[in-house]
Amino acid sequence: MLRTLVLALAAASVWAKPLLEKRWDDLEVKHAWVETPRGWTYQQPAPKDSRMEMRIGLKQDKIDQLITSLYEVSDPDHERYGQHLSKEQVEELVKPHPDSVDVVEEWLEHHGVQVADTHRSAGGDWIKLIVTVDQAERMLGTKYNVYQHDGTYDTVVRTLSYSLPSVLHEHIQVITPTTYFGTIKSMKATSFRETDLPTVDADDFQNELGSLATVPSSCGSTITPSCLRTLYNTSSYTPQATSTNKLGVSGYLNEYATHSDLRTFLQRFRSDASSANFSVLQINGGGDDQSDPGTEANLDIQYTEAISYPTPNIYYSTGGSPPFNSDSQTTSNTNEPYLNWLNYILNQTSIPQTFTTSYGDDEQTVPLDYATSVCNLFAQLGARGSSILFSSGDFGVGGGECTTNDGTNTVKFQPIFPASCPYVTSVGGTYKVNPEVAVDFSSGGFSNYFAQPTYQASAVSGFLSSLGSSYSGLYNSSGRGFPDVAAQGRNFQIVVDGSTGGVSGTSASSPTFAGIIALLNDYRIASGKAPLGFLNPWLYSTGVNGLNDITSGSNPGCNTNGFDATTGWDPVTGLGTPDFGKLQALV
Repeated sequence: MLRTLVLALAAASVWAKPLLEKRWDDLEVKHAWVETPRGWTYQQPAPKDSRMEMRIGLKQDKIDQLITSLYEVSDPDHERYGQHLSKEQVEELVKPHPDSVDVVEEWLEHHGVQVADTHRSAGGDWIKLIVTVDQAERMLGTKYNVYQHDGTYDTVVRTLSYSLPSVLHEHIQVITPTTYFGTIKSMKATSFRETDLPTVDADDFQNELGSLATVPSSCGSTITPSCLRTLYNTSSYTPQATSTNKLGVSGYLNEYATHSDLRTFLQRFRSDASSANFSVLQINGGGDDQSDPGTEANLDIQYTEAISYPTPNIYYSTGGSPPFNSDSQTTSNTNEPYLNWLNYILNQTSIPQTFTTSYGDDEQTVPLDYATSVCNLFAQLGARGSSILFSSGDFGVGGGECTTNDGTNTVKFQPIFPASCPYVTSVGGTYKVNPEVAVDFSSGGFSNYFAQPTYQASAVSGFLSSLGSSYSGLYNSSGRGFPDVAAQGRNFQIVVDGSTGGVSGTSASSPTFAGIIALLNDYRIASGKAPLGFLNPWLYSTGVNGLNDITSGSNPGCNTNGFDATTGWDPVTGLGTPDFGKLQALV
């Protein structure tokens, strides 16, 4: 009897390992492209011994509860309004189930990764580890190659598909770097220099703001801080909560905001704020080369400062994507800077109440698993009481031929991510004054990834009813509509390397709106209230009464006239542009 039991146990031991091996070999595709993403060209296989930083995003066990909390603390009609979550409360909701942790650790150890050598996010939902290309290929059943971007000549290490053991699909949300080809540099298209529009080297009416009855006609062609402060009614407000309230500007890939250019800009265009400055936080190797001013960075910081002064501004310089060196043995160009920035911010105990980011990419170029993970990270920031604003993009309803990348080459409008994420506030563009008009490059439309959130259902349905059958099949009528709001976006006067020039794009619109939100947050904090946090539930209910509805203009693209700006919400200018005085009364 005893001998029989021993033999049975021995047999079980013999068979246990092969069965376990087979489980890890049972691979199912997690994501795959049908072709190399447009704009990228294959260069060569990635060297097997090159090391890269891999991030594993685990399924968040209580993410539904987090989203519920986000909406409740952001809804002015809910009893929890303004009761934002702490860092620890958010981490508790996003931490993975213990079963997910166990099975993923078992898989890592199977591939020779020591769990002790990995780094976990505070919530435990992200695991960071260093692996060789060879190791990553075996883990994910794939091949990594070096690809070059046709426009910027950036090189990245990516793969066209990756797989996971079937048992892991319910436990892992996303792994990077894999199939997301975008780099911030390749998708930085929400601003562009103006060469044929007028420029000015001084603001002739900055000292007359209080006495101006109307916005000067010159603002219809050339935007200065005085134009915006008059147009959006902020000139009479002086921030009070400057020891608490802060405004954050995200910057990526060697785009540096320079202190000397800010001083020159303010001396020329807002002399009473000429002493203003900003602090720089460098993330993941981000630089701060004051001899190399960036157009995008200077645009952002000069206008957030000009509108929100004296609110402290922070410029986040995030690195993470150096050129790939084919014989390097160190971490190569593998990280997506969004993840570096978001994980850094979420790990801080105290964070700014307002953020603006001026970057975006065609939604279809971002794998759904990656987009969902990033969008959920923005939800965490909103739940903690931060307002997250993004430029909507500069390609109308889509740039180029607007064909899908699923192998069918179907013509469809192309929404922009992260502007299409339902947990951020997307800002479109306008131009002219008395009245403002939608600017033709203002991107807007409907997400193909994210469903229409309830906070905008009524507003969007009104637009869709008026649209009727126009453009049927070119957009997803059940998707999240964007932008949410708008602000001026054409021919902003900025200073780069001491010289004044004009810049256009929704990259100008987002920091403009963010500056106004920072003033509103200041007012609430000074009044003993919580900051606004995630804006959209408030904007689509109470806040809409403090916005200027834009009813003319359109956003052509994809060989169409695009959508029209109409009464009420539209996918060109959203709910409209801000009137600070009215919004202040509403908060």
